[in-house]
Amino acid sequence: MLLISSPAKAWEEISLEEDKRKGLATFVYPMIGLCGMAVFASVFLYNIGSEDLTRNQLFQLAMTRCCGVFVAFFAGYFLAAKTVSKMARSMFRVDCDLARAEQIVGYAMVVPFILKIIVEIVPAFLILKLIFQFYIIYIIWEGARVLLKMNENKSTWFSIFSSLVIIFCPIILELIFNKLTVVLN
Repeated sequence: MLLISSPAKAWEEISLEEDKRKGLATFVYPMIGLCGMAVFASVFLYNIGSEDLTRNQLFQLAMTRCCGVFVAFFAGYFLAAKTVSKMARSMFRVDCDLARAEQIVGYAMVVPFILKIIVEIVPAFLILKLIFQFYIIYIIWEGARVLLKMNENKSTWFSIFSSLVIIFCPIILELIFNKLTVVLN
């Protein structure tokens, strides 16, 4: 919650972590699990009592959507971290090893995680998701200044590019997973 309410303070605390990959097990994996559970529950919530689906079909649909979200966030996290690390080194000439990029991406994904959970429970908030997902730019901007010691100009462009990578990696992977599921089914 500190990342949402006060990103600068949160990044200061994160910078004190000795193990850069600590957030993976304590934050990223649990949030992916919560997103999967929200998707699973929403399929049942909005399709229960539907005469079009049997119980087995409903369970299969819920599991398929849950797996899609899990794969998208899990693979999207690692793909985004690798991309952000390479981008920081090549475009911005900043020393950002993969562990540091995983830390930045993992904690910055708080916005997509929370928005996914909220939109699955209350689909009417989809328009708000489209607006609030760009708050990630500010979160990364603060993180780049604290963790990567970037100046303001570099951190602005780094934040914009990194945010786009973090937002679109899971979205594209989920679309691919869903298309493959339909084709292979």
